[in-house]
This record gives sequence, C-alpha cells and structure tokens, in this order.
Amino acid sequence: MKISTLVITSLLMVLIVFNSTRVSLTYAYYKLDPIGFVENLCENKDKPQLQCNGKCQLMKVAESQNSDQNTPESIIDFKELILYPSPNTSFQLTKYTPIRRQYFSSHYLNLYTFNNTNDCFHPPRV
Repeated sequence: MKISTLVITSLLMVLIVFNSTRVSLTYAYYKLDPIGFVENLCENKDKPQLQCNGKCQLMKVAESQNSDQNTPESIIDFKELILYPSPNTSFQLTKYTPIRRQYFSSHYLNLYTFNNTNDCFHPPRV
C-alpha cells in the first residue's frame, strides 16, 4: 500500500513539474540547438522558402500556454459577488476529562494445548 502511494505521488509530481516547465524546456531546446530543433519539431520542413526556422512550433507552444483562457479570475466575476457579514460567534470550551481505561488480564485462561506429533504420518495408500 505504501509503495503504491509513493509511486503514484512521484508520478503525479513528475507530471506536474513537466507540465509547468514544458514551454521553458521548448524555448531552451530552441536556443541551445536550433538546427536539431528545426530538424525534429519544425512543421514546415517541406517548405524551406518560408524560412520559419522552427518559430512555427514555438508559436504553437506559446499559444497552448496562453493563460487568459482558464484563469480563475476570468471565471469568477467579482463585481457580482455578494459578501454577507457574519456575526462574531463565541465558542465555549468544555473541560477535558480523560476516559479511564479498563485493563484486562493478559493471562491465557483456556487450558487447551495442541500437541503436534508426526508419529502417525504416512503417505496415502492407493
């Protein structure tokens, strides 16, 4: 149980880190190795006259990272949010009384014993 939760937690952590650094890693790959970036990721390899040099893929990644689409600020309109004041409530704490434990005798009171003997063991007859 603990190993499976550790594996699942580690997997989710790696996915979250990769998702948050995906755009940065793409730009770093473009800056460090532009020729390899164009060879591997450029969409217009068959049209060299466009001379995009991999910028088509960078624009695509930048558009996917556009943060204006699903931000919580755009989902909730704070102008229409109505806040109601709540009265201050006082809490009364009760006195702590510990529960008394019942102690049981640890002596085994049943006098049954099991004698494990192999004297009568023999293979079954066919």
